[in-house]
Amino acid sequence: MSLTSPLRQVLGAGPARSGVHHWWLQRLTSIALVPLAIWFVVSLLVLPAHDHLTVVHWMAQSWTALLLILTVVIGAWHSQLGLQVIVEDYVHGAGAKTLTLVLLAFLHVLIATAGVFAVLRVAFGAAA
Repeated sequence: MSLTSPLRQVLGAGPARSGVHHWWLQRLTSIALVPLAIWFVVSLLVLPAHDHLTVVHWMAQSWTALLLILTVVIGAWHSQLGLQVIVEDYVHGAGAKTLTLVLLAFLHVLIATAGVFAVLRVAFGAAA
């Protein structure tokens, strides 16, 4: 017998209190990634050349660096949200589930940090 009303469960205020919020975050990050991915592909295709120097100068532009950082951060966040759902659904042991979720969170923070650092290093390294 559940102590939560059906309305509260639908509104995401069930036992976990985060189902709808998590679902919305997944949708919002995926929607944000669509224009960012289109911008990224189109921007690379319109470059006059695809050599290292051209790409470095392209990345050194402030708007390009900002959009690349957004792409990296939102992409890592979206990936973490998706893998969290997979782990919660398919890993059954409480200890294994918690350990996997913590490791995935640290891994995604590491990936996002490395990506942002790489973009900033190329962007500021090109200006120097």
